[in-house]
Amino acid sequence: MGQPLNVGVVGCGAISAQYFRTIDRLPQLRLAAVADLDLDRAREAVAPYPGVAVMTVADLVAEPDVDVVLNLTVPAAHAEVALLAIAAGKDVYGEKPLAATSEEAAGVLRAAEAAGVRVGCAPDTVLGTGTQTARKAIDDGLVGRPLAATATMVTPGHERWHPNPDFYYVPGGGPLLDMGPYYITSLVTLLGPVASVIGAAARPRAKRTIGSGPRRGEEIPVTVDTHVTGVLVHASGALSTLVMSFDAAATRAPHIEVHGERGSLVVPNPNHFDGVVQLSGVGEEGWRDLPESAGYRDAGRGVGLADLAATPAGEEPRASGTLAFHVLDVMESLLASAHSGAAVPITSTCERPSPVALLSL
Repeated sequence: MGQPLNVGVVGCGAISAQYFRTIDRLPQLRLAAVADLDLDRAREAVAPYPGVAVMTVADLVAEPDVDVVLNLTVPAAHAEVALLAIAAGKDVYGEKPLAATSEEAAGVLRAAEAAGVRVGCAPDTVLGTGTQTARKAIDDGLVGRPLAATATMVTPGHERWHPNPDFYYVPGGGPLLDMGPYYITSLVTLLGPVASVIGAAARPRAKRTIGSGPRRGEEIPVTVDTHVTGVLVHASGALSTLVMSFDAAATRAPHIEVHGERGSLVVPNPNHFDGVVQLSGVGEEGWRDLPESAGYRDAGRGVGLADLAATPAGEEPRASGTLAFHVLDVMESLLASAHSGAAVPITSTCERPSPVALLSL
């Protein structure tokens, strides 16, 4: 299998623990170094992993022992950290979104191409058995030609449980930019790239009240749309209807459904790696569960890094920067359409990522 890919992590917030666990258990990855603006937080985060170096961001991206920089900073810093790593000749894998804006994301991809390094980006949840089993069912023709899909994510708002939810309600946040990458990446994986969008959006409340932690009861301003809906027109001709909301109490709608000429699929939560895929064919009553048939078993956040490590030189990983850029472009265009009232063509595109065979990590 060769030498493991040495990973240097920038940003040791809450999500980092999930990545550390995945890196620690996979022989193709090695946690080499971490960096954070708060070095004490970095030391605390890697305390369970002896021998991991703690250093500044500048030192980490220059460290010869680091092959790839895992960028777990806040979205506003994604492009800055990625460009530092690329300038040092490192591959980059980042949390979603690829950058705060598609303009910044395009700059990251241009820099990576010029430097001859690779860019990967979350979400990698679509590489798990849930989305991949659904993708295989589509590829095997179990629903016939795909015609349409629905994707639904509703919640009353993250301020109810998050002690510092401010970033969810400023540009770069909101339900679409926060949760949309999971759903749209899954839709592109299932149905291919998007050619145009039309959307509508609302911001029913100007303020939100923090519900937990030391700031409980504090009001914060809302400066982004908190209910976004729209239609994605895929290049294949399939239509996906999307609802992303921080303004609804609950829903009984499946996270994702795909409808074809011969049947319909219920697709598991794209924020999870696994889950049961269900099929109902034309003329059938009810739904039947499909067995796991594709995807990485027992996957966790960071499996996209392992996939990158296994990707031959010159090929894009499945959780690629190109895919992440297309998804970000789709989301920004949907918001632009919501504000203009007109359909917006998507100028970017990507290859539908190659499928994942049923594999145990």
